Amino acid sequence: MKQQNELHKAAFAGLVVLLLPIFFPDLFSPLSRSSPSIFSEWNAPKSRHLTLLNGALQRQSSIQQRIDIWSPLSYQGWIPCVDSPNIPHFPSKSEWYIQVFLDGGLNQQRMGICDAVAVAKILNATLVIPYLEVNSVWQDSSSFADIFDLDHFIEVLKDEVSIITELPREFSWSTREYYATGIRDTRIKTAPSHASANWYLENVLPVLQSYGIAAISPFSHRLAFDDLPEDIQRLRCNVNFEALVFVHHIQELGDALVNRLRHPSNRNQAAENGHLPEMGDAIGGKAGKFVVLHLRFDKDMAAHSSCDFGGGKAEKMALAKYRQVIWQGRVHKSQFTDEELRSQGRCPLTPEEIGLLLAALGFDNSTRLYLASHKVYGGEARISTLRQLFPLMEDKRSLTTPEERANVEGKASLMAAVDYHLSMQSDIFISASPGNMHNALVGHRAYKNLKTIRPNMALLGKLFQSKQITWPEFQQAVLDGHKNRQGQIRFRKENQSIYTYPAPDCMCRQNRFQSL
Repeated sequence: MKQQNELHKAAFAGLVVLLLPIFFPDLFSPLSRSSPSIFSEWNAPKSRHLTLLNGALQRQSSIQQRIDIWSPLSYQGWIPCVDSPNIPHFPSKSEWYIQVFLDGGLNQQRMGICDAVAVAKILNATLVIPYLEVNSVWQDSSSFADIFDLDHFIEVLKDEVSIITELPREFSWSTREYYATGIRDTRIKTAPSHASANWYLENVLPVLQSYGIAAISPFSHRLAFDDLPEDIQRLRCNVNFEALVFVHHIQELGDALVNRLRHPSNRNQAAENGHLPEMGDAIGGKAGKFVVLHLRFDKDMAAHSSCDFGGGKAEKMALAKYRQVIWQGRVHKSQFTDEELRSQGRCPLTPEEIGLLLAALGFDNSTRLYLASHKVYGGEARISTLRQLFPLMEDKRSLTTPEERANVEGKASLMAAVDYHLSMQSDIFISASPGNMHNALVGHRAYKNLKTIRPNMALLGKLFQSKQITWPEFQQAVLDGHKNRQGQIRFRKENQSIYTYPAPDCMCRQNRFQSL
């Protein structure tokens, strides 16, 4: 009887194992969108750069190195332009209305909002507050007013563009649902990427003249960066860097994180007493410095990069399958070998590699490092080496209580907004690889003359492929290769984004004596 019971238990256990992948597929899919697989985390690769890691763990930064790395960016002779040229006070009255529907994540939406204001100005139309589509990846339904301070946005731009929160009653039929149910004469679907101002005047203006309204969708990257009037360029920067500020509760949470990073002793003392400092608490004492690291190492990035991250044959097969399912194999970089991709600087840095870079630049293990990122592919197991190098690493969850995060938890755009706000307050910002967040903050921090380290991806790709390189050799190569990659002004070239390179379009040269 006992033996029979044991057999029944074994059979039941076997059945459970067989059914788990059906009812909980995410547990067995290392690249599912919803969360990292616990099984893939168990199999996370070990250090790929053990010699460098051992050298980094034993590193000792000189006093001069620490002074150099933490010193603020020097004055460069460029400041934000205060006034836009040739702008008449108050926009002329318009009976026309422009709607735009924006997709993508937070930073793509920011660019779309800036371009929408510019297009409304070009057409002398009233802009309806942009509609943010539900993000297909993160499933975030946050609206414009959930993320940005609506009153501030309208107030800052009131003398340049007429902006309303909802359409007049006679146009109330013009909704997102209306355009989703059929072909509509008032919807513009043919706007090319980086369209010129003339394209809008030739193709959208007639629709406005006929119907009084035009809805442009899709609208991502639908306005050129070149050959636009100077006042339109200045307006775009004014929207991005001045008009778009986050709602109060996001700023409040971000400021609380900043305070807890700058004053850890206050936080530790409060935690010992059983509570964290209130968000509005005044915190005294000498403020410390901190770095924000945007660790762009999520599941989509890992698959789309076509790079090898050390997970062996199983990981390679999972990545290949994911690319096939999500993009039907349309990943052009997959034609190159891993060595070629790394030599070209096209492989995102792993958590271990970004940790080695930071260590080589002179950051020691007392550095307070804030991790701004969505879920990391491979979870905690993947970032354990980074934590070894920087044990004082923090993120939103380690710095706050669930109650404090309640308004942003589970909302990708709001979580990203908190990280963006925090990144603008940090002493130094660095991103593990280029992307929308990287580009947005590189431009915004350049506008404010803040230190921002841009990894030399091609150099690092070659260094990490060298099996014989020693820690001193690696460190010297890193220092030499990043001397001019710490926030120095870079002028925008043709076709480059004005939001990543605001000079010279939106920044003015200032005599040094004028700034004193």
